[in-house]
Amino acid sequence: MTVTRQDFEDAIAAYWGAKQMQGEQSMIRDAVGAGTAGTVRGGKHFDAIATLLAKFFLDAGYPPESIRVAKSQGLALPGYYRPQKQWDVVVVHEGVLIAAFELKGLGGPSYGNNYNNRVEEALGSAVDLRRAALAELFPKEKPWLGYFFIMQDGEGSRSPVKIAKSGLPVDGMWHGTSYQDRFGIFCQRLVDEQLYDAVCYVTSSLENPSPIEPVDSLDWRHFAAAINARLTYLKSLGLPGN
Repeated sequence: MTVTRQDFEDAIAAYWGAKQMQGEQSMIRDAVGAGTAGTVRGGKHFDAIATLLAKFFLDAGYPPESIRVAKSQGLALPGYYRPQKQWDVVVVHEGVLIAAFELKGLGGPSYGNNYNNRVEEALGSAVDLRRAALAELFPKEKPWLGYFFIMQDGEGSRSPVKIAKSGLPVDGMWHGTSYQDRFGIFCQRLVDEQLYDAVCYVTSSLENPSPIEPVDSLDWRHFAAAINARLTYLKSLGLPGN
């Protein structure tokens, strides 16, 4: 069975269900100033999306032991500027890094608190691994990287954000943009600069989990097509084999 659009929409809905549950479980931490740490660090809210991505590789014939979605399975990959980095979904088969994915989200109400962190995380992860590949720490085939990002849809993420006072002029394209706009620009540049091979960027909310795809080239259709293209390329080289 192939991965469908409905599978994708169901995974987004499951993401919000898990986040709501984790938020309820972490009310005590929230009350003492932990903010949304319970939902951000719990990890379980991305389980359905990790499973969705794993299905591409299972359907292509990769054995379950080659597809890693939990830390206990070994999600760490070599870095160049640090020894290792944990990714969220890793597929390694016969010594080849078939694919690695980062799964991240940004929620409100204070979107600005973690916006820069998300940008820096995505850049750092990709640059570190790409440089490690140049150092021949990933043999046989060039690594393939995917980035899946969900931003909470709300007034705070849709409203224009002021540009902070700066010693030098900021690129004019950032003026008048919301956090949703800014992340669309950022994700497009990740692909343009070939830091990630594919990015899926959606906005959604607990109240209306149906995904919105603000940038056509970063939608689910393009993301799924890029994964399938990777699988087709490797199949022509004999992977995963019999």
